[in-house]
Amino acid sequence: MFTERDIKQIQDKGITAEQVNAQVARIKNGMSYSSLVAAGTTGKGIEDYNDDEIKDFIELYESKQNHLSILKFVPASGAATRMFKFLFQFLKSFNPSKESIEEYAEKHNDILINTFISNLEKFPFYNQVVSKAKEANPNFNTLPEGEKYWQFVKTMLDKNGLNYSFFPKGLLPFHKYDDVTITAFQEHLLESTLYASSNNKSNLHFTVSEKHHSYFNEELNRLKQDLEQKTNTVFNVSFSYQKEETETIALTKEGAVFRNEDDSILFRPAGHGALLENLNDLDNDLIFIKNVDNMVVSDKNIKVSEYKKLLAGILIKAQEQIYTFLNKLDEDVVLEKELLEIALFLSNKINVSIEEDFEDFTLEEKRAYLRGKLNRPIRVCGMVKNEGEPGGGPFWVKDKNGETSLQIVEFAQIDIKDKAQQEIVKNATHFNPTDLVCGVKNYKGDKFNLKEFIDPEAAFITVKTQNGIDIKALELPGLWNGSMAHWNSIFVEVPLSTFNPVKTVNDLLKPEHQVLS
Repeated sequence: MFTERDIKQIQDKGITAEQVNAQVARIKNGMSYSSLVAAGTTGKGIEDYNDDEIKDFIELYESKQNHLSILKFVPASGAATRMFKFLFQFLKSFNPSKESIEEYAEKHNDILINTFISNLEKFPFYNQVVSKAKEANPNFNTLPEGEKYWQFVKTMLDKNGLNYSFFPKGLLPFHKYDDVTITAFQEHLLESTLYASSNNKSNLHFTVSEKHHSYFNEELNRLKQDLEQKTNTVFNVSFSYQKEETETIALTKEGAVFRNEDDSILFRPAGHGALLENLNDLDNDLIFIKNVDNMVVSDKNIKVSEYKKLLAGILIKAQEQIYTFLNKLDEDVVLEKELLEIALFLSNKINVSIEEDFEDFTLEEKRAYLRGKLNRPIRVCGMVKNEGEPGGGPFWVKDKNGETSLQIVEFAQIDIKDKAQQEIVKNATHFNPTDLVCGVKNYKGDKFNLKEFIDPEAAFITVKTQNGIDIKALELPGLWNGSMAHWNSIFVEVPLSTFNPVKTVNDLLKPEHQVLS
């Protein structure tokens, strides 16, 4: 039972008590696992194109590019704290007066610290950190080796130093060109000119946290004019926050509503699936989605960007065919053979499973059924071959109505204790690198309401910690899995070179993030 104060808090968030009660019931009832039918593989859900076909799709996109409203959507709200997890442990546990770096690494079985220390000068932020460390301690260069490294890390992370762990990944120095370091945010602006611009204009939308918004604005104001002159491109950059009404309630392990010290209800951000609300507010013909940390240096980006054009060309070709079919279905007379042609297109090109008794439908039922399948948002997603343990990625999934569709499934959505499901996962060949392009308008040019195409059953229930106490939390269906469950989907194999995330700071040492001298 919620108190009057609770009700006011709930309503102030833009939601209702009924919605919150539904969240409570959802957490208590436990997760609904996806029912995997088969892994999506090459030729069975994943398209694979030869060089000539790739060239044709790229040329198709380039021929249409200046006639489209194009936007690049970048989730960029996460703080960089996880990047530095092993360095926080190093600051806490390393005693330079009692042990060497090698002894510490062996004692804590920490190979990451050895990699970090032995490659220090290769990091884009090296000079910046050293300069700041010298400000605090003019004798920095003459410090004993262990002390110097400890001070270096402290300068990086401490709030009285550069405070890197406070900032989001997008605002950290990611790459270095000669003596100039640039952030992931700046790299995204530059990258947009390679494939996501139209008529010398690049539209970008970053989802950020409110506490970081002013810092993004500062960075944009600092570099915008110079960048526009160098690239001959006007940058139209917008920002949004994860909406309060998407936050979800948390429960104690015993199933009670978790309350803050002031007795208010604890609501938590509901994962990246909440960003569907932000995506739904945008009104562009073509929307590229790419994570903020999946970025390479400029000389490698030209080739990587070709694959973004490939995905866009595939989407445009499929979308044009869909629009043609929908206009035909609006006509008074549609021949039986034309309906069969549409059904085959849906099955062979859009990965839509047609109902077995479709042949028994009346003409009007067939038209309505096919229109319902065609008239949806569409996404084309890059898929990368697994290297190592298979995890989340493309799978054929059966829903509670017995309908099979091609989905992106997170590992947490799979009941891995089920041997049959386990076997399907073992046969997985590809994973999802969050590399997709979306068409969010219908054949009449009106924007879809993306909230109508969610599978609410695809939510996650996770165990988190709040003030040292375990809580159960609800996360909304992920943006590219449950939140897009009822979109039309085409999955395309792209090379591993398109996937270069920075999960730990040491990832910045990989060749994709290093400029060749």
